Amino acid sequence: MPQGSSQRPASPEHPGARGPAEPSSRRPHRVAVIVDEGTNPFEVGVATELFGLARPELGRPEPLYELTLCTPSPGVRMNHGFFTLSGVPGLDATDDADTLVVPGRPDNVVPRRAVVLDAIRRGHARGARVVSFCTGTFALAEAGLLDGRRATTHWRWTDVFRELHPDVLLDPDVLFVDEGDVLTAAGSAAALDLGLHLVRQDHGAETANEVSRRLVFAAHRDGGQRQFVRQPLPDVPDASLAPLLAWAQERLGEPLTVGNLAAHAAVSPATLHRRFRAQLGTTPLAWLTAQRVALACRLIERGEARLDVVADRSGLGTAANLRERVRRATGLSPSAYRRRFGTPTGEPVTA
Repeated sequence: MPQGSSQRPASPEHPGARGPAEPSSRRPHRVAVIVDEGTNPFEVGVATELFGLARPELGRPEPLYELTLCTPSPGVRMNHGFFTLSGVPGLDATDDADTLVVPGRPDNVVPRRAVVLDAIRRGHARGARVVSFCTGTFALAEAGLLDGRRATTHWRWTDVFRELHPDVLLDPDVLFVDEGDVLTAAGSAAALDLGLHLVRQDHGAETANEVSRRLVFAAHRDGGQRQFVRQPLPDVPDASLAPLLAWAQERLGEPLTVGNLAAHAAVSPATLHRRFRAQLGTTPLAWLTAQRVALACRLIERGEARLDVVADRSGLGTAANLRERVRRATGLSPSAYRRRFGTPTGEPVTA
């Protein structure tokens, strides 16, 4: 993970942080989505797509999770009254959830209902992982879960959020923040980034990569990338980075440098840096490192037991650098990562 990432591995300081979902021989990981009055339908759709649908791309007919939508009243009008959600369980359905998701809504200066805040507090108190999408961060702050902790929300609501919740360490420039037991996403699209991050945490990089491929979505945008970049429109629009990224991803095991990327794109390193910042919200080196770590994790999951081979094929160079990068990205050593996500055959990774 590039330095400055907004993800924090589970630790003793965050006892509510959870590891991967339970094995298929046990009950599935349960996700409850609180749909309050005025909730944005898109974020409910994100949760449904990631946590509620079957995954044929993984060769399994059942979802990765058990998803429940729940509401504080029998009928809840969605944002702008587009439709009313009814016929779903009440908030008691949150009481056995392993992960609790709170989508955003536009009227964030209006306090949430007490029953909604109580459900969030109950879930957190018993160790559930609590997640907000977009301005759902306001609800987590109202419930008292964010005081003294880092969080993010949609950039348009930064000033209002800071005025209402001055004790929260708000970072408005990132896509999402992972504090272990509490995770917050910036805008609606960033909910996909955070959701895929959760799939990666629970089921490994290979699974997250396949899910993102089905969604036709970037497989790995780490939380530290900027959610919004203010810039004037150029006189001549910059060319898309897509061909360069595809070229680089096929050569991660080679000694690629930022200079190599710039030469292939036929631009100067400074111009390439500006384009990465403008189009991806990150630097060329940070992007390259993140792609190499993701490849290393996939190789470990597929059963490669030799760290020197993983380091070489992923472009991370040495086993020592591999250990450091994997631990920084996942909170696990390569051997612990393989035990959690790897294939059941093969020799243990030498950590």
